Amino acid sequence: MTLAGKHIVLGISGGIAAYKTPFLVRQLVQNGAEVETVLTRSAAEFVTPTTLAALTGRPPRSALFDIEAEAAMGHIELARWADTLVIAPATAHTIGRLAAGLADDLLTTLALATPAPLFLAPAMNQQMWAHVAVQENIRALRARGVGIIGPDAGEQACGDVGPGRMSEPETIIDHLQTLHAQKPLEGKLTGRKIVITAGPTREPIDPVRYISNHSSGKQGYAMAAAARAAGAEVVLISGPTRLETPAGVRRVDVESATDMMKATQAELEQTDVFIGVAAVADYRPAEPKDRKIKRESSGDISIEMTMNPDIIRSVAESAARPTVVVGFAAETNDAIQHARDKRLRKGLDLIVVNDVSRKDIGFNTDENAATLISDDKEVTLSKQSKDSLAGAIVEAIVELLGES
Repeated sequence: MTLAGKHIVLGISGGIAAYKTPFLVRQLVQNGAEVETVLTRSAAEFVTPTTLAALTGRPPRSALFDIEAEAAMGHIELARWADTLVIAPATAHTIGRLAAGLADDLLTTLALATPAPLFLAPAMNQQMWAHVAVQENIRALRARGVGIIGPDAGEQACGDVGPGRMSEPETIIDHLQTLHAQKPLEGKLTGRKIVITAGPTREPIDPVRYISNHSSGKQGYAMAAAARAAGAEVVLISGPTRLETPAGVRRVDVESATDMMKATQAELEQTDVFIGVAAVADYRPAEPKDRKIKRESSGDISIEMTMNPDIIRSVAESAARPTVVVGFAAETNDAIQHARDKRLRKGLDLIVVNDVSRKDIGFNTDENAATLISDDKEVTLSKQSKDSLAGAIVEAIVELLGES
Protein backbone atom coordinates (compact mmCIF):
# COMPACT_ATOMS: atom_id res chain seq x y z
CA MET A 1 0.00 0.00 0.00
CA THR A 2 1.86 3.09 -1.25
CA LEU A 3 -0.34 5.35 0.91
CA ALA A 4 0.42 3.49 4.12
CA GLY A 5 1.05 5.98 6.89
CA LYS A 6 0.50 9.00 4.61
CA HIS A 7 -1.39 11.94 6.09
CA ILE A 8 -4.13 13.02 3.68
CA VAL A 9 -6.26 16.08 4.35
CA LEU A 10 -9.42 15.79 2.24
CA GLY A 11 -11.23 19.04 1.65
CA ILE A 12 -14.87 18.84 0.59
CA SER A 13 -16.70 21.76 -0.98
CA GLY A 14 -20.42 22.09 -1.55
CA GLY A 15 -21.40 20.33 -4.74
CA ILE A 16 -23.58 17.34 -5.57
CA ALA A 17 -20.42 15.34 -6.37
CA ALA A 18 -19.73 15.29 -2.62
CA TYR A 19 -21.80 12.10 -2.56
CA LYS A 20 -18.64 10.39 -3.91
CA THR A 21 -16.40 11.51 -1.05
CA PRO A 22 -17.37 8.76 1.43
CA PHE A 23 -16.25 6.23 -1.20
CA LEU A 24 -13.00 8.16 -1.67
CA VAL A 25 -12.43 8.27 2.10
CA ARG A 26 -13.07 4.55 2.39
CA GLN A 27 -10.52 3.76 -0.36
CA LEU A 28 -7.93 6.09 1.17
CA VAL A 29 -8.27 4.30 4.50
CA GLN A 30 -8.17 0.89 2.84
CA ASN A 31 -4.90 1.95 1.17
CA GLY A 32 -3.39 2.69 4.58
CA ALA A 33 -3.73 6.47 4.66
CA GLU A 34 -4.62 8.51 7.73
CA VAL A 35 -7.37 10.90 6.71
CA GLU A 36 -8.57 14.21 8.13
CA THR A 37 -11.62 15.79 6.50
CA VAL A 38 -12.37 19.49 6.22
CA LEU A 39 -15.76 20.73 5.05
CA THR A 40 -16.76 24.09 3.66
CA ARG A 41 -19.92 25.60 5.11
CA SER A 42 -22.12 24.23 2.30
CA ALA A 43 -20.45 20.82 2.02
CA ALA A 44 -22.42 19.54 5.02
CA GLU A 45 -25.58 19.98 2.91
CA PHE A 46 -24.37 17.10 0.73
CA VAL A 47 -22.41 14.76 3.04
CA THR A 48 -22.86 14.42 6.78
CA PRO A 49 -20.10 14.86 9.37
CA THR A 50 -21.32 11.66 11.04
CA THR A 51 -20.57 9.60 7.94
CA LEU A 52 -17.08 11.06 7.58
CA ALA A 53 -16.28 10.59 11.26
CA ALA A 54 -17.34 6.94 11.07
CA LEU A 55 -15.10 6.30 8.07
CA THR A 56 -11.99 8.18 9.26
CA GLY A 57 -12.22 7.70 13.02
CA ARG A 58 -11.74 11.47 13.34
CA PRO A 59 -14.31 14.25 13.66
CA PRO A 60 -14.46 16.42 10.52
CA ARG A 61 -13.24 20.00 10.78
CA SER A 62 -15.11 22.97 9.36
CA ALA A 63 -14.81 26.05 11.54
CA LEU A 64 -11.79 28.34 11.26
CA PHE A 65 -12.80 30.03 14.51
CA ASP A 66 -13.03 26.95 16.70
CA ILE A 67 -11.92 28.13 20.16
CA GLU A 68 -10.93 24.67 21.40
CA ALA A 69 -8.93 23.77 18.29
CA GLU A 70 -7.38 27.18 17.81
CA ALA A 71 -6.14 27.33 21.39
CA ALA A 72 -3.40 25.05 20.05
CA MET A 73 -3.27 26.79 16.63
CA GLY A 74 -5.16 23.83 15.19
CA HIS A 75 -5.26 24.97 11.57
CA ILE A 76 -1.49 25.42 11.51
CA GLU A 77 -0.93 22.01 13.07
CA LEU A 78 -3.25 20.44 10.49
CA ALA A 79 -1.38 22.24 7.69
CA ARG A 80 1.92 20.83 8.98
CA TRP A 81 0.45 17.35 9.52
CA ALA A 82 -0.65 16.96 5.90
CA ASP A 83 1.47 15.06 3.38
CA THR A 84 -1.09 15.96 0.72
CA LEU A 85 -4.13 18.24 0.58
CA VAL A 86 -6.85 17.05 -1.79
CA ILE A 87 -10.05 18.99 -2.47
CA ALA A 88 -12.76 16.77 -3.94
CA PRO A 89 -15.10 18.01 -5.12
CA ALA A 90 -13.61 21.41 -5.92
CA THR A 91 -16.44 23.70 -6.98
CA ALA A 92 -16.07 26.76 -9.21
CA HIS A 93 -16.45 28.95 -6.11
CA THR A 94 -13.70 27.16 -4.19
CA ILE A 95 -11.41 27.18 -7.24
CA GLY A 96 -11.96 30.93 -7.61
CA ARG A 97 -11.10 31.58 -3.95
CA LEU A 98 -7.95 29.48 -4.21
CA ALA A 99 -6.88 31.26 -7.40
CA ALA A 100 -7.37 34.62 -5.68
CA GLY A 101 -5.31 33.49 -2.68
CA LEU A 102 -8.18 34.03 -0.23
CA ALA A 103 -8.15 32.52 3.25
CA ASP A 104 -11.72 33.12 4.40
CA ASP A 105 -12.49 29.69 5.84
CA LEU A 106 -10.59 26.72 7.25
CA LEU A 107 -10.10 24.96 3.91
CA THR A 108 -8.66 27.92 1.99
CA THR A 109 -6.53 28.86 4.99
CA LEU A 110 -5.05 25.35 4.99
CA ALA A 111 -4.36 25.62 1.25
CA LEU A 112 -2.17 28.68 1.91
CA ALA A 113 -0.63 27.44 5.16
CA THR A 114 0.45 23.95 4.11
CA PRO A 115 3.71 23.13 2.31
CA ALA A 116 2.15 19.87 1.13
CA PRO A 117 1.18 19.28 -2.53
CA LEU A 118 -2.35 20.45 -3.38
CA PHE A 119 -4.64 18.52 -5.74
CA LEU A 120 -8.08 19.59 -6.94
CA ALA A 121 -10.79 17.38 -8.42
CA PRO A 122 -13.11 19.91 -10.09
CA ALA A 123 -16.85 19.25 -10.26
CA MET A 124 -19.45 21.57 -11.77
CA ASN A 125 -21.92 22.07 -14.60
CA GLN A 126 -20.31 21.73 -18.02
CA GLN A 127 -21.08 25.35 -18.92
CA MET A 128 -19.46 26.57 -15.71
CA TRP A 129 -16.36 24.47 -16.40
CA ALA A 130 -16.09 25.99 -19.89
CA HIS A 131 -16.47 29.57 -18.62
CA VAL A 132 -13.44 31.75 -19.30
CA ALA A 133 -13.17 32.81 -15.63
CA VAL A 134 -13.00 29.21 -14.42
CA GLN A 135 -10.45 28.27 -17.09
CA GLU A 136 -8.29 31.29 -16.21
CA ASN A 137 -8.40 30.26 -12.55
CA ILE A 138 -7.40 26.70 -13.46
CA ARG A 139 -4.48 27.95 -15.58
CA ALA A 140 -3.31 30.18 -12.73
CA LEU A 141 -3.43 27.32 -10.23
CA ARG A 142 -1.62 24.95 -12.59
CA ALA A 143 1.10 27.55 -13.08
CA ARG A 144 1.60 27.56 -9.30
CA GLY A 145 2.06 23.79 -9.25
CA VAL A 146 -1.45 22.75 -8.18
CA GLY A 147 -2.42 19.33 -9.54
CA ILE A 148 -5.76 19.19 -11.39
CA ILE A 149 -7.42 15.77 -11.54
CA GLY A 150 -10.11 15.60 -14.24
CA PRO A 151 -12.86 16.52 -14.63
CA ASP A 152 -14.48 13.66 -16.50
CA ALA A 153 -17.12 14.09 -19.20
CA GLY A 154 -20.57 12.55 -19.18
CA GLU A 155 -24.13 13.00 -17.99
CA GLN A 156 -24.49 15.44 -15.11
CA ALA A 157 -26.98 15.74 -12.26
CA CYS A 158 -28.57 18.78 -13.94
CA GLY A 159 -29.22 16.77 -17.11
CA ASP A 160 -26.43 18.37 -19.16
CA VAL A 161 -23.81 16.25 -20.87
CA GLY A 162 -20.17 17.30 -21.09
CA PRO A 163 -16.99 17.80 -19.06
CA GLY A 164 -17.42 18.69 -15.40
CA ARG A 165 -18.04 15.43 -13.56
CA MET A 166 -15.72 14.82 -10.63
CA SER A 167 -13.16 12.10 -11.35
CA GLU A 168 -13.95 8.74 -9.80
CA PRO A 169 -12.34 7.89 -6.43
CA GLU A 170 -10.16 5.24 -8.12
CA THR A 171 -8.63 7.88 -10.42
CA ILE A 172 -7.88 10.20 -7.52
CA ILE A 173 -6.30 7.33 -5.59
CA ASP A 174 -4.10 6.52 -8.61
CA HIS A 175 -2.79 10.11 -8.68
CA LEU A 176 -1.96 10.02 -4.98
CA GLN A 177 -0.30 6.62 -5.21
CA THR A 178 1.87 7.84 -8.08
CA LEU A 179 2.85 10.96 -6.14
CA HIS A 180 3.84 9.07 -3.01
CA ALA A 181 5.50 6.20 -4.87
CA GLN A 182 8.03 8.58 -6.42
CA LYS A 183 11.31 9.12 -4.64
CA PRO A 184 11.96 12.68 -3.46
CA LEU A 185 13.78 14.50 -6.27
CA GLU A 186 14.57 17.77 -4.52
CA GLY A 187 18.19 18.69 -5.21
CA LYS A 188 18.88 15.59 -7.32
CA LEU A 189 19.63 17.72 -10.40
CA THR A 190 21.35 20.64 -8.70
CA GLY A 191 24.27 21.85 -10.82
CA ARG A 192 22.90 20.20 -13.99
CA LYS A 193 21.82 22.09 -17.10
CA ILE A 194 18.79 20.65 -18.89
CA VAL A 195 17.52 21.83 -22.26
CA ILE A 196 13.93 20.92 -23.14
CA THR A 197 12.02 21.49 -26.37
CA ALA A 198 8.24 21.75 -26.13
CA GLY A 199 5.10 22.53 -28.09
CA PRO A 200 4.47 22.47 -31.85
CA THR A 201 6.38 24.12 -34.66
CA ARG A 202 4.78 26.23 -37.40
CA GLU A 203 6.02 25.96 -40.96
CA PRO A 204 4.86 28.91 -43.11
CA ILE A 205 3.04 28.38 -46.38
CA ASP A 206 2.50 32.08 -46.97
CA PRO A 207 2.19 35.13 -44.64
CA VAL A 208 -1.18 33.96 -43.23
CA ARG A 209 -1.06 30.15 -43.38
CA TYR A 210 1.17 27.51 -41.85
CA ILE A 211 1.51 23.76 -41.24
CA SER A 212 1.46 22.65 -37.61
CA ASN A 213 0.13 19.91 -35.31
CA HIS A 214 -2.03 19.37 -32.22
CA SER A 215 0.67 19.65 -29.56
CA SER A 216 -0.35 21.93 -26.67
CA GLY A 217 3.10 21.94 -25.06
CA LYS A 218 1.68 20.83 -21.70
CA GLN A 219 3.91 17.77 -21.29
CA GLY A 220 7.06 19.69 -22.19
CA TYR A 221 6.21 22.49 -19.76
CA ALA A 222 5.49 19.90 -17.06
CA MET A 223 8.92 18.39 -17.75
CA ALA A 224 10.52 21.82 -17.35
CA ALA A 225 8.74 22.41 -14.03
CA ALA A 226 9.73 18.96 -12.71
CA ALA A 227 13.38 19.37 -13.72
CA ARG A 228 13.51 22.82 -12.12
CA ALA A 229 11.91 21.46 -8.93
CA ALA A 230 14.73 18.89 -8.82
CA GLY A 231 17.26 21.73 -8.82
CA ALA A 232 18.34 21.88 -12.47
CA GLU A 233 19.09 24.97 -14.52
CA VAL A 234 16.38 24.62 -17.16
CA VAL A 235 16.19 26.15 -20.63
CA LEU A 236 12.80 25.66 -22.30
CA ILE A 237 12.85 26.09 -26.09
CA SER A 238 9.18 26.48 -26.91
CA GLY A 239 7.13 26.53 -30.05
CA PRO A 240 3.94 28.65 -30.01
CA THR A 241 1.78 27.89 -26.94
CA ARG A 242 -0.52 29.74 -24.57
CA LEU A 243 1.17 28.33 -21.48
CA GLU A 244 2.85 30.26 -18.70
CA THR A 245 6.56 29.74 -18.22
CA PRO A 246 7.27 27.57 -15.15
CA ALA A 247 8.87 29.50 -12.29
CA GLY A 248 12.65 29.67 -12.48
CA VAL A 249 12.81 28.40 -16.07
CA ARG A 250 14.48 30.38 -18.89
CA ARG A 251 12.29 30.28 -21.99
CA VAL A 252 13.35 30.73 -25.61
CA ASP A 253 10.45 31.22 -28.04
CA VAL A 254 10.69 29.86 -31.59
CA GLU A 255 8.30 29.29 -34.50
CA SER A 256 9.68 26.83 -37.05
CA ALA A 257 11.71 23.63 -36.84
CA THR A 258 14.69 25.50 -38.28
CA ASP A 259 14.37 28.12 -35.53
CA MET A 260 14.20 25.36 -32.91
CA MET A 261 17.27 23.67 -34.36
CA LYS A 262 19.29 26.91 -34.16
CA ALA A 263 18.15 27.62 -30.61
CA THR A 264 19.00 24.06 -29.55
CA GLN A 265 22.50 24.21 -31.02
CA ALA A 266 23.09 27.54 -29.29
CA GLU A 267 22.27 25.98 -25.89
CA LEU A 268 24.16 22.67 -26.13
CA GLU A 269 27.36 23.93 -24.54
CA GLN A 270 27.72 22.43 -21.03
CA THR A 271 24.27 20.84 -21.25
CA ASP A 272 23.94 17.65 -19.19
CA VAL A 273 20.53 16.49 -20.41
CA PHE A 274 18.55 17.21 -23.57
CA ILE A 275 14.85 16.30 -23.61
CA GLY A 276 13.10 16.56 -26.96
CA VAL A 277 9.40 16.78 -26.10
CA ALA A 278 8.41 19.13 -28.94
CA ALA A 279 6.25 17.83 -31.76
CA VAL A 280 8.53 19.04 -34.55
CA ALA A 281 7.13 19.08 -38.08
CA ASP A 282 8.94 16.51 -40.24
CA TYR A 283 8.40 18.56 -43.41
CA ARG A 284 8.01 22.21 -44.42
CA PRO A 285 6.98 23.97 -47.63
CA ALA A 286 10.07 24.16 -49.84
CA GLU A 287 9.30 27.69 -51.03
CA PRO A 288 6.99 29.69 -48.73
CA LYS A 289 5.26 32.47 -50.62
CA ASP A 290 5.85 36.10 -49.61
CA ARG A 291 2.26 36.98 -50.52
CA LYS A 292 -1.02 35.32 -49.58
CA ILE A 293 -1.96 32.53 -51.98
CA LYS A 294 -5.32 33.44 -53.53
CA ARG A 295 -8.10 30.96 -54.08
CA GLU A 296 -8.22 30.09 -57.76
CA SER A 297 -11.33 29.02 -59.64
CA SER A 298 -9.27 26.66 -61.77
CA GLY A 299 -9.00 24.03 -59.01
CA ASP A 300 -6.51 22.56 -56.54
CA ILE A 301 -2.96 23.68 -55.86
CA SER A 302 0.05 21.62 -54.81
CA ILE A 303 2.78 22.55 -52.33
CA GLU A 304 6.23 21.02 -52.66
CA MET A 305 7.55 19.88 -49.28
CA THR A 306 11.11 19.45 -48.06
CA MET A 307 12.41 17.62 -45.00
CA ASN A 308 13.07 19.52 -41.77
CA PRO A 309 16.27 18.99 -39.75
CA ASP A 310 16.21 16.08 -37.29
CA ILE A 311 16.85 18.02 -34.09
CA ILE A 312 17.17 15.19 -31.62
CA ARG A 313 19.37 13.08 -33.87
CA SER A 314 21.68 16.05 -34.39
CA VAL A 315 21.93 16.45 -30.60
CA ALA A 316 22.71 12.75 -30.11
CA GLU A 317 25.43 12.89 -32.78
CA SER A 318 26.88 16.25 -31.72
CA ALA A 319 30.47 16.66 -30.54
CA ALA A 320 28.91 18.51 -27.60
CA ARG A 321 26.49 15.64 -26.92
CA PRO A 322 24.85 15.88 -23.48
CA THR A 323 25.34 12.98 -21.08
CA VAL A 324 21.70 11.94 -21.45
CA VAL A 325 19.53 12.48 -24.53
CA VAL A 326 15.81 11.78 -24.14
CA GLY A 327 13.27 11.66 -26.95
CA PHE A 328 9.49 11.45 -27.10
CA ALA A 329 7.50 9.39 -29.60
CA ALA A 330 3.83 10.07 -30.32
CA GLU A 331 2.54 6.97 -32.10
CA THR A 332 -0.83 5.77 -33.38
CA ASN A 333 -0.06 2.09 -33.98
CA ASP A 334 2.58 -0.48 -32.95
CA ALA A 335 3.73 2.21 -30.51
CA ILE A 336 6.27 0.18 -28.53
CA GLN A 337 8.06 -1.33 -31.54
CA HIS A 338 8.19 1.99 -33.37
CA ALA A 339 9.66 3.61 -30.27
CA ARG A 340 12.28 0.88 -29.83
CA ASP A 341 13.36 1.35 -33.43
CA LYS A 342 13.44 5.14 -33.12
CA ARG A 343 15.57 5.04 -29.97
CA LEU A 344 18.22 2.89 -31.64
CA ARG A 345 18.08 4.73 -34.96
CA LYS A 346 18.59 8.13 -33.35
CA GLY A 347 21.03 7.09 -30.64
CA LEU A 348 18.88 8.03 -27.63
CA ASP A 349 19.47 7.00 -24.03
CA LEU A 350 15.76 7.02 -23.22
CA ILE A 351 12.57 7.33 -25.23
CA VAL A 352 9.11 8.11 -23.88
CA VAL A 353 6.31 6.75 -26.05
CA ASN A 354 2.59 7.38 -25.84
CA ASP A 355 -0.34 6.32 -27.99
CA VAL A 356 -1.90 9.52 -29.34
CA SER A 357 -4.73 7.61 -31.00
CA ARG A 358 -6.30 7.56 -27.53
CA LYS A 359 -8.56 10.57 -26.99
CA ASP A 360 -8.16 10.63 -23.20
CA ILE A 361 -4.39 11.22 -23.15
CA GLY A 362 -1.70 13.02 -25.12
CA PHE A 363 -2.43 16.05 -27.30
CA ASN A 364 -4.50 18.83 -25.69
CA THR A 365 -5.32 16.87 -22.53
CA ASP A 366 -4.14 17.24 -18.95
CA GLU A 367 -3.35 13.55 -18.52
CA ASN A 368 -0.98 11.14 -20.20
CA ALA A 369 0.24 7.56 -20.11
CA ALA A 370 3.58 6.36 -21.43
CA THR A 371 6.21 3.66 -21.63
CA LEU A 372 9.85 4.54 -20.88
CA ILE A 373 12.33 2.56 -22.96
CA SER A 374 16.07 2.53 -22.30
CA ASP A 375 18.94 0.10 -22.96
CA ASP A 376 18.07 -2.31 -20.21
CA LYS A 377 14.42 -1.87 -19.29
CA GLU A 378 10.91 -0.80 -20.27
CA VAL A 379 8.67 0.81 -17.67
CA THR A 380 4.94 1.40 -18.25
CA LEU A 381 3.37 4.42 -16.54
CA SER A 382 -0.43 4.32 -16.29
CA LYS A 383 -2.74 7.25 -17.03
CA GLN A 384 -2.00 10.16 -14.69
CA SER A 385 -1.55 13.91 -14.72
CA LYS A 386 1.16 15.24 -17.01
CA ASP A 387 2.81 16.82 -13.96
CA SER A 388 2.95 13.45 -12.23
CA LEU A 389 4.25 11.73 -15.36
CA ALA A 390 6.95 14.39 -15.69
CA GLY A 391 8.13 13.60 -12.17
CA ALA A 392 8.44 9.91 -13.01
CA ILE A 393 10.43 10.70 -16.17
CA VAL A 394 12.77 13.03 -14.27
CA GLU A 395 13.33 10.25 -11.75
CA ALA A 396 14.36 7.93 -14.62
CA ILE A 397 16.74 10.61 -15.91
CA VAL A 398 18.32 10.95 -12.45
CA GLU A 399 18.96 7.18 -12.50
CA LEU A 400 20.57 7.40 -15.96
CA LEU A 401 22.85 10.23 -14.83
CA GLY A 402 23.89 8.14 -11.85
CA GLU A 403 24.84 5.26 -14.12
CA SER A 404 26.81 7.40 -16.58
